[in-house]
Amino acid sequence: MSPVPGHGLAKGLAVTLRTMTRRSVTHQYPDAAPQLPPRSRGVIALFEENCTVCMLCARECPDWCIYIDSHKETVPPAAPGGRERSRNVLDRFAIDFSLCMYCGICIEVCPFDALFWSPEFEYAETDIRELTHERDKLRQWMWTVPTPPALDPGAEEPKEIAAARKTAEKLAAAQEAAQETEPREGDA
Repeated sequence: MSPVPGHGLAKGLAVTLRTMTRRSVTHQYPDAAPQLPPRSRGVIALFEENCTVCMLCARECPDWCIYIDSHKETVPPAAPGGRERSRNVLDRFAIDFSLCMYCGICIEVCPFDALFWSPEFEYAETDIRELTHERDKLRQWMWTVPTPPALDPGAEEPKEIAAARKTAEKLAAAQEAAQETEPREGDA
Protein backbone atom coordinates (compact mmCIF):
# COMPACT_ATOMS: atom_id res chain seq x y z
CA MET A 1 0.00 0.00 0.00
CA SER A 2 1.55 3.28 -1.06
CA PRO A 3 1.36 6.27 1.28
CA VAL A 4 -0.73 9.29 0.40
CA PRO A 5 1.37 11.96 -1.30
CA GLY A 6 2.30 14.69 1.18
CA HIS A 7 1.57 12.48 4.23
CA GLY A 8 5.11 12.96 5.64
CA LEU A 9 4.90 16.70 5.09
CA ALA A 10 1.59 16.89 6.95
CA LYS A 11 3.00 14.89 9.88
CA GLY A 12 6.02 17.19 10.05
CA LEU A 13 3.87 20.31 10.02
CA ALA A 14 1.65 18.84 12.75
CA VAL A 15 4.69 18.30 14.98
CA THR A 16 5.86 21.85 14.27
CA LEU A 17 2.46 23.34 15.13
CA ARG A 18 2.23 21.31 18.35
CA THR A 19 5.68 22.50 19.39
CA MET A 20 4.92 26.12 18.53
CA THR A 21 1.87 26.19 20.82
CA ARG A 22 3.75 24.87 23.87
CA ARG A 23 5.33 27.27 26.30
CA SER A 24 9.12 27.10 26.11
CA VAL A 25 11.09 26.36 29.26
CA THR A 26 14.33 28.27 29.45
CA HIS A 27 16.59 28.00 32.47
CA GLN A 28 18.56 31.16 33.13
CA TYR A 29 21.78 29.24 33.78
CA PRO A 30 24.24 31.68 35.30
CA ASP A 31 21.57 33.19 37.55
CA ALA A 32 19.83 29.92 38.49
CA ALA A 33 21.94 26.84 39.16
CA PRO A 34 20.76 23.73 37.31
CA GLN A 35 19.36 20.79 39.26
CA LEU A 36 21.89 18.06 38.56
CA PRO A 37 21.10 14.42 39.21
CA PRO A 38 22.91 12.89 42.15
CA ARG A 39 26.28 11.34 41.26
CA SER A 40 26.49 13.32 38.00
CA ARG A 41 29.86 13.44 36.25
CA GLY A 42 31.65 16.76 36.17
CA VAL A 43 35.40 16.74 36.70
CA ILE A 44 37.84 14.27 38.20
CA ALA A 45 38.87 14.94 41.80
CA LEU A 46 42.04 13.63 43.46
CA PHE A 47 42.25 12.28 47.01
CA GLU A 48 46.00 12.71 47.26
CA GLU A 49 46.48 10.73 50.48
CA ASN A 50 45.33 7.52 48.75
CA CYS A 51 47.55 7.94 45.68
CA THR A 52 50.52 5.53 45.69
CA VAL A 53 51.86 6.71 42.31
CA CYS A 54 51.22 3.31 40.74
CA MET A 55 50.62 5.09 37.38
CA LEU A 56 47.71 2.82 36.43
CA CYS A 57 45.47 5.78 35.68
CA ALA A 58 48.04 7.40 33.39
CA ARG A 59 48.78 4.12 31.58
CA GLU A 60 45.14 3.24 31.00
CA CYS A 61 44.03 6.71 29.91
CA PRO A 62 43.17 6.50 26.17
CA ASP A 63 43.88 10.23 25.71
CA TRP A 64 47.12 10.34 27.71
CA CYS A 65 45.88 13.43 29.49
CA ILE A 66 47.15 12.49 32.99
CA TYR A 67 50.63 13.63 33.92
CA ILE A 68 52.32 12.15 37.01
CA ASP A 69 55.80 12.87 38.37
CA SER A 70 57.23 11.23 41.48
CA HIS A 71 60.43 10.35 43.26
CA LYS A 72 61.47 7.53 45.59
CA GLU A 73 62.04 8.18 49.25
CA THR A 74 63.52 5.82 51.83
CA VAL A 75 61.52 5.23 54.97
CA PRO A 76 63.38 4.27 58.17
CA PRO A 77 62.65 0.81 59.59
CA ALA A 78 59.52 0.51 61.72
CA ALA A 79 61.26 -1.67 64.30
CA PRO A 80 64.90 -1.85 65.34
CA GLY A 81 66.80 -4.34 63.23
CA GLY A 82 64.38 -3.92 60.33
CA ARG A 83 65.38 -2.79 56.88
CA GLU A 84 64.68 0.52 55.21
CA ARG A 85 61.79 0.64 52.77
CA SER A 86 61.38 2.83 49.73
CA ARG A 87 58.13 4.42 48.68
CA ASN A 88 56.99 6.65 45.85
CA VAL A 89 56.21 10.26 46.69
CA LEU A 90 53.86 12.22 44.45
CA ASP A 91 55.46 15.37 43.02
CA ARG A 92 52.98 16.26 40.29
CA PHE A 93 49.52 15.01 39.37
CA ALA A 94 47.82 16.94 36.58
CA ILE A 95 44.92 16.29 34.23
CA ASP A 96 44.60 18.14 30.94
CA PHE A 97 40.83 18.61 30.62
CA SER A 98 41.24 19.95 27.08
CA LEU A 99 42.21 16.39 26.08
CA CYS A 100 40.11 14.40 28.54
CA MET A 101 37.05 12.68 27.11
CA TYR A 102 35.53 11.97 30.56
CA CYS A 103 35.35 8.23 30.01
CA GLY A 104 36.11 7.43 33.66
CA ILE A 105 38.60 4.65 32.94
CA CYS A 106 41.16 6.27 35.25
CA ILE A 107 38.64 6.25 38.11
CA GLU A 108 37.69 2.62 37.50
CA VAL A 109 41.28 1.29 37.35
CA CYS A 110 42.54 3.11 40.45
CA PRO A 111 43.01 0.32 43.02
CA PHE A 112 43.40 2.75 45.93
CA ASP A 113 40.33 4.99 45.42
CA ALA A 114 42.34 8.13 44.79
CA LEU A 115 40.20 9.43 41.90
CA PHE A 116 36.51 10.33 42.07
CA TRP A 117 33.84 12.01 39.95
CA SER A 118 32.96 15.47 41.20
CA PRO A 119 29.73 17.15 40.09
CA GLU A 120 31.59 20.43 39.47
CA PHE A 121 31.22 21.56 35.89
CA GLU A 122 32.01 25.27 35.99
CA TYR A 123 35.70 25.31 35.19
CA ALA A 124 35.79 27.05 31.84
CA GLU A 125 38.92 29.01 30.93
CA THR A 126 39.58 31.63 28.30
CA ASP A 127 42.89 30.01 27.36
CA ILE A 128 43.04 26.31 26.50
CA ARG A 129 46.45 26.01 28.18
CA GLU A 130 44.83 26.78 31.53
CA LEU A 131 42.68 23.62 31.34
CA THR A 132 45.58 21.56 32.68
CA HIS A 133 44.70 21.41 36.36
CA GLU A 134 47.37 20.50 38.87
CA ARG A 135 46.88 18.48 42.06
CA ASP A 136 45.98 21.54 44.17
CA LYS A 137 42.92 22.24 42.03
CA LEU A 138 42.05 18.54 41.81
CA ARG A 139 42.26 18.32 45.62
CA GLN A 140 39.86 21.27 45.99
CA TRP A 141 37.25 19.42 43.94
CA MET A 142 37.51 16.44 46.29
CA TRP A 143 35.34 18.24 48.84
CA THR A 144 32.48 18.46 46.32
CA VAL A 145 32.32 14.69 45.78
CA PRO A 146 29.01 13.38 47.14
CA THR A 147 28.95 10.49 49.58
CA PRO A 148 28.27 7.13 47.99
CA PRO A 149 24.69 5.88 48.09
CA ALA A 150 23.69 3.72 51.02
CA LEU A 151 23.82 -0.02 50.58
CA ASP A 152 20.61 -1.83 49.83
CA PRO A 153 19.39 -3.32 53.14
CA GLY A 154 18.55 -6.58 51.37
CA ALA A 155 21.95 -6.82 49.65
CA GLU A 156 24.55 -9.40 50.52
CA GLU A 157 27.32 -8.19 52.81
CA PRO A 158 30.59 -7.39 50.96
CA LYS A 159 33.16 -10.21 51.16
CA GLU A 160 35.82 -7.94 52.63
CA ILE A 161 33.60 -6.86 55.52
CA ALA A 162 32.43 -10.43 56.15
CA ALA A 163 36.06 -11.66 56.26
CA ALA A 164 37.09 -8.81 58.60
CA ARG A 165 34.13 -9.49 60.90
CA LYS A 166 34.92 -13.23 61.00
CA THR A 167 38.55 -12.49 61.90
CA ALA A 168 37.52 -10.01 64.59
CA GLU A 169 35.07 -12.53 66.11
CA LYS A 170 37.80 -15.22 66.18
CA LEU A 171 40.20 -12.82 67.92
CA ALA A 172 37.56 -11.81 70.46
CA ALA A 173 36.74 -15.47 71.18
CA ALA A 174 40.43 -16.29 71.59
CA GLN A 175 40.91 -13.37 73.99
CA GLU A 176 37.88 -14.43 76.07
CA ALA A 177 39.18 -18.00 76.22
CA ALA A 178 42.62 -16.75 77.28
CA GLN A 179 41.09 -14.60 80.04
CA GLU A 180 39.01 -17.51 81.35
CA THR A 181 41.99 -19.88 81.55
CA GLU A 182 44.23 -17.39 83.37
CA PRO A 183 44.36 -18.03 87.13
CA ARG A 184 42.68 -15.32 89.13
CA GLU A 185 44.30 -13.65 92.15
CA GLY A 186 41.68 -15.01 94.55
CA ASP A 187 41.99 -18.56 93.18
CA ALA A 188 44.95 -20.70 94.25
